[in-house]
Amino acid sequence: MIQQLALQSLGVGLGVFAGVLIGLGVRKRNGNGEGLLAGSVLLTASAAGGLAMLVMMAMKYFTA
Repeated sequence: MIQQLALQSLGVGLGVFAGVLIGLGVRKRNGNGEGLLAGSVLLTASAAGGLAMLVMMAMKYFTA
């Protein structure tokens, strides 16, 4: 069940990860590195993607 929820929510997690990675990468390149986890764009994007995936999994679990 968890695996099925994870596979169904994977697209959301990857989409958020890619979007945050691009957005924060551009922002950091312009000199604004505030709000990053440990000063890392990759770590922050991974955390955002993981959180989005967990939220989508919870939504699918409770609505199905």
